[in-house]
Amino acid sequence: MEKRETMWEAYVSRGLSRRTFLKGCVALTSLMGLSTDMFSKVVEAAETKPLPVVIWMHGHECTGCDESFIRSASPLASDLVLTNIALEYDHLLSASCGEPFERHLEETVRKYYGQYILAVEGAVSTTNNGTYCMSGGKPFVDNFQNVARGAAAIIAYGSCAAYGGVQAAKPNPTGSAGISHYVGTKQVVNVPGCPPIPEVMTGIVMHVALFGKLPTLDSDGRPRQFYGNRIHDTCYRRPFFDAGMFADHFDDAGAKAGWCLYKLGCRGPETYNSCGNLRWWQGMSYPVQSGAPCIGCSNKDFWDSGACFSERLPKYGPLPDVDIIGAGLAVASAAGVAVHGALSVVQKQKRDEEEARENEGKQVAGK
Repeated sequence: MEKRETMWEAYVSRGLSRRTFLKGCVALTSLMGLSTDMFSKVVEAAETKPLPVVIWMHGHECTGCDESFIRSASPLASDLVLTNIALEYDHLLSASCGEPFERHLEETVRKYYGQYILAVEGAVSTTNNGTYCMSGGKPFVDNFQNVARGAAAIIAYGSCAAYGGVQAAKPNPTGSAGISHYVGTKQVVNVPGCPPIPEVMTGIVMHVALFGKLPTLDSDGRPRQFYGNRIHDTCYRRPFFDAGMFADHFDDAGAKAGWCLYKLGCRGPETYNSCGNLRWWQGMSYPVQSGAPCIGCSNKDFWDSGACFSERLPKYGPLPDVDIIGAGLAVASAAGVAVHGALSVVQKQKRDEEEARENEGKQVAGK
């Protein structure tokens, strides 16, 4: 990339209209979780700021986050890559490969040192000098730290980059960990999920690109606009939880009727993400909607947090402060969990008793 054009110039060079450009800015404003009065600022930034240079590195992972990203619908991933950012390096999405491609990475780092956005997918492996995860003939940990030093912003896409991922599960033979352990004092934006929602990934990189600063983060480094609510808070099955109506088996009448999956191991009451309101694949569905309990894939160590994902964990319940979860202090909410669960049971018992009295009254009146 020789000339860094603006987003507006990118639209013009591709023959797109001003109307299309403004529609794109509207979509971005909504996607970033901003109010409508921020629209003019988004347009201004898109007209004046050069497209941000983005380097996307792959560590110890499965490429699932990239696969999720390319399914972004608003905006389309193709529009994002071609008109909204200048993606200079990505193993999955780049046509080039091999030595010339790795040389291009080095040239990009030198040319735009201190200006580029570094997106990272995958954990950092350190056992045996990092030889369990190599890239371009070098340990990924070395490549990553070299690039991270010159990054203006660093985004950890997925639970692997944020926390180490499933390869960090006990006993963690590869010594995998999240990237924040290897960047010194630099702030990392954590976008956990296995994988993250594609529109969330798009919204974060565009927020940094347009405003030149990180979004508001919680104590765990997660963007509040996407990780400010629990799955439990936006779940359409929540009324059944409050009424004490739970599915006991995956194939029982309660499950078929759409009752709460709490007893089947759902981690929704302690998991912060946007699954319930954004969902996947253009809002089509998400795990709870398909009949599967939330496994808490955006939580730290979700892979080690129970004997199995379908086992009910009694600590579930209302956790009012996202920072409590971010700081790992979920134990403090145990009392609230018990109270909430007890109230749900009492409500159900009271409703059953009222229904029984009504039925008895009808029988007496009939006689």
